[in-house]
Amino acid sequence: MSYDVTVFKPYPFKIGQKIRIEDTRRAGDWEIAAIGEHKITLRCPISKKEFEWNIFCYNVEERKDSPWPQKD
Repeated sequence: MSYDVTVFKPYPFKIGQKIRIEDTRRAGDWEIAAIGEHKITLRCPISKKEFEWNIFCYNVEERKDSPWPQKD
């Protein structure tokens, strides 16, 4: 038998990459500051504060020519 299957793959982050996270408690604009085997460090582009979290993002969409950081 065959089924419809949804496949998720971890996103291949790069240091210096600008990202936007939506619809989670980490929502906002971030820059990738460091990448470890299990952890990722994100830097706020406004406050420059850095936060280290377990790798959690998956690629959903890439937007071209999008303003960053986003203004409310």
